[in-house]
Amino acid sequence: MVLSDLGRRINAAVSNLNREPNLDEKAFESMVKEICSALLSADVNVRLVKNMRKSIQSAVNFKDLPPHTSSNTKKRLIQQAVFDHLVQLVDPHAEPYKPKKGRSNVIMFVGLQGAGKTTTCTKLARHYAQRGFKACLVCADTFRAGAYDQLKQNATKAKIPYYGSLTQTDPAVVAAEGVARFKKEKFEIIIVDTSGRHRQEADLFAEMVQVQNAIKPDQTIMVLDGTIGQAAEAQSAAFKQTADFGAIIITKTDGGAAGGGAISAVAATHTPIIFLGTGEHMMDLERFAPKPFISKLLGYGDMTGLIEQIQTITRESAGMKETQKHLAEGIFTLRDMKEQIQNIMKLGPVSKLGAMIPGLGNMMQGMSDEDGNEKLKRMIYIFDSMTAKELDSDGKVLVSQPTRLTRIACGSGTSVRDVEEVLTQHRVMSGLAKNMGAQRKNMQRAQSMMQGGNKQQQMAAMQKRMQSMGGMGRGMPGGGDMGKMMEMLQSMGGGNMMSQMGNMFGGGAGAGGGRGRGR
Repeated sequence: MVLSDLGRRINAAVSNLNREPNLDEKAFESMVKEICSALLSADVNVRLVKNMRKSIQSAVNFKDLPPHTSSNTKKRLIQQAVFDHLVQLVDPHAEPYKPKKGRSNVIMFVGLQGAGKTTTCTKLARHYAQRGFKACLVCADTFRAGAYDQLKQNATKAKIPYYGSLTQTDPAVVAAEGVARFKKEKFEIIIVDTSGRHRQEADLFAEMVQVQNAIKPDQTIMVLDGTIGQAAEAQSAAFKQTADFGAIIITKTDGGAAGGGAISAVAATHTPIIFLGTGEHMMDLERFAPKPFISKLLGYGDMTGLIEQIQTITRESAGMKETQKHLAEGIFTLRDMKEQIQNIMKLGPVSKLGAMIPGLGNMMQGMSDEDGNEKLKRMIYIFDSMTAKELDSDGKVLVSQPTRLTRIACGSGTSVRDVEEVLTQHRVMSGLAKNMGAQRKNMQRAQSMMQGGNKQQQMAAMQKRMQSMGGMGRGMPGGGDMGKMMEMLQSMGGGNMMSQMGNMFGGGAGAGGGRGRGR
């Protein structure tokens, strides 16, 4: 995860405070000092850290607290103050442009060479295409050799239409031609990639202005290398003055660099960060919002982000419609389980999932992405070694005929124990599916009885029930809307996927736990 070391240090500081038997001002000051030290190590601007420290200290004034304030109340107050002021650190208090459907939205990219601009253009086009927009790409980078070929290759792989020229050297002409063509074809998202340079120079800025004047973009996005540290502030200020960009995407946040300088310094320019580039693959583009970002940083999870990713995958997956139908009926076959595991693998590495699910990150400490992915792969090998009849069953036929287990183990390069553990996991998930089917029917009956009633009151009642059950988000700074989350998960079968991840990675009846022979 982005800035994972910073998150661990801040988490440790807050946890140490929670373990203090006598919570006093000295313990509080020690925690604040450790948090500030962690921020400075992550390359966050000294001035910003100093201001944040003063703000937290003024927000938690022990002298103003009532004499008999409980230790738990003090802890909650401190946790909330830390959360709120870390959010302030990365919040520019400015709203980015939101593309509108049914019209052409022209988005222009600017930035220094090597920041990952061309790849990010394709990622963003794919992001919007997945959400129902008609998206395309225009290559107006006529300076860098191979820029057009790179964009063409990326666009073809992502199935995004593109435009460019190998003969025209004027970037403003190429950009204007491409935008005009795609506007005529009624494209809704038109992303224009422009030239970068090795450093800030007058030619680059003049070219940016020429392209802007030629295409008149609705939004200009600056792509910023997340590894450059506090130099981000000077870079963003220079580009802001010339190109007046309205949003920022920070790339290379999956590396070992501190990254805090880019995130906090850019936020200080009052320009919103809208995405983080978290890897080389087309799906490695993570939406940035201050509260969810800090929530993940502190180990509280990001349920909204996880749900959005699950929704995207279920839209793309052809097999999910059949699985959703089965879940609605309280059925969960081995094929349904295989479909959900494949979708879990699409969500990204284990560390990314752990950061999004409250509590799961701590359970998964010590498990590498490689180990987690290997566990999932072994399960897929086992499913691939089953017959169609076995996949469409409830697994009982495998238990009653042990020779089938031996055949599947040999075919998948695993052990009989691995196959048995997959079946154990399936029984757990099947029970959850039956409960979900029953709950869905109860909800449908309740809705039919309450038609015409107050929907807000119904949703409030659902939230209250969730909180009484100890739902995720209660007691956490920045906790999400539980009623909305449950409604979304019920509608797409995400509850099973969530439980599946928790059981597999959280130390439950984890499938594929044996080493087997590998494959």
